Amino acid sequence: MKIRSFVFAATVALAMPAYAAKIPAALDPDKDGTVDLAEAKAAAGALFDKLDKDHEGTLDIKELQGRLSRADFAGADPDKDKTLTKDEFLAVVEQRFNAANPDADGTLDAKELNSPEGKALKKLLK
Repeated sequence: MKIRSFVFAATVALAMPAYAAKIPAALDPDKDGTVDLAEAKAAAGALFDKLDKDHEGTLDIKELQGRLSRADFAGADPDKDKTLTKDEFLAVVEQRFNAANPDADGTLDAKELNSPEGKALKKLLK
């Protein structure tokens, strides 16, 4: 019985890094194999700053480089000024994170990130 338990534990330990490797490193800085909302928003904030080349504090549809459809962009732009502030962008990230987290445990694992909703979040953050 002890050998079987050891083999199982060793198999799980070996499988964890491969499982965690399916999550982009930028989304999992603590390397725990999951992405929480704070990690997703941190990655999104850094991406926002990178994409905001004119340093106006907003992104237009072109600056987002296909990360949002026109319809999604319009829905994320409540003031209809044809730009997204960082807060508006982060609201979309949170919305997509929550959609990819059906068990509502506050973290996304590789399986959740590879769901259609998770892929929509990753597309936004790539």
